[in-house]
Amino acid sequence: MSATLPTVSREVRLTSAPEGLPTRDHFTLVGTPLPEPGAGQVLVRNRHFLVFPGLRTLIGGEVDGVPLPALRPGDTLFGPAVGEIVAAPAGSALRVGDVVSHLRGWREYALVPAAECAPVDGGTLPDPVAYLSQGSTAYGALTRLAEVRAGDVVFVTGAAGAVGSLAGPIARLLGAGRVIGSTGSPWKAERLVSELGYDAVVLRGAGSVADQLAEAAPDGIDVLVDTVAGEQLVAALGAARQGARFALVGALSGQMSARRAGGSAPVEIDAFRVVVKGVSLRGYSGADHPDVEQEWTGRFGAWLRSGAIGFPHTRIAGMDRAPQALEELIGGRHFGAVVVEL
Repeated sequence: MSATLPTVSREVRLTSAPEGLPTRDHFTLVGTPLPEPGAGQVLVRNRHFLVFPGLRTLIGGEVDGVPLPALRPGDTLFGPAVGEIVAAPAGSALRVGDVVSHLRGWREYALVPAAECAPVDGGTLPDPVAYLSQGSTAYGALTRLAEVRAGDVVFVTGAAGAVGSLAGPIARLLGAGRVIGSTGSPWKAERLVSELGYDAVVLRGAGSVADQLAEAAPDGIDVLVDTVAGEQLVAALGAARQGARFALVGALSGQMSARRAGGSAPVEIDAFRVVVKGVSLRGYSGADHPDVEQEWTGRFGAWLRSGAIGFPHTRIAGMDRAPQALEELIGGRHFGAVVVEL
């Protein structure tokens, strides 16, 4: 291993199981000896990693059906990251200096199986950080489940989050005629309209969601991209046009509830309306659509380079601020994706 590398790497660990929502006090920054890669492994110096809401579920322990393991006290957090390979064994297909993405964020240096690294192609996306975008979820939901058509009225719940902040612009590029979002903050609502091109915003906490949606879409909606569930899913069903297509990609209303453990979001819907309106209601999982990621990356890169779309995100500087960034994400204090920059 190169003598220029440090001997210690810092990482964020869960120190105690929270009762309710996790805060920065439930985590600690720990120094560990820098590992050396063995056969089939590489050592990556992480440059950026994503802070994502799913950590709430993993920490809460309700992971039935979730393709990721629960996080227990003493475990190091993990998640999507982009970094540079700084050590690799002889004969490795990956070389020192290669930039890769992987799932071992929340640490300065990550020992990663080479098979779990994806090379980052600078010719596809202009900024490596864009590989941390969750736009593939929005794109997959809009193209594989909702199948947006020209002139559609699209409603995106949680529109200021990592998925929602891209879902609206993607829907527009796919031909939607009107795009409506929801959020809980007036300042986010203003940015959704002024920066991301949303036509109208339903403001949670400013009166009935159903009434606001009826005003924003008096003739109803054709497509829902739902990251929230709860009251907003009920309101969307009330506004559904005949044959509306609903793509459910998240359930933040339950996931971020202090009264739950992150793995449930019960909601009462009118099944009669689903039937008579012919509404399709489907959950989106990227694992069910393995072709989406490559297709999305190609289109995302072209749209970024043409200026047709951006990557809304907030950068948080420094590993020591990562636990606070997660607390702030859970509290709804950021716009777009939240990325820690090392």
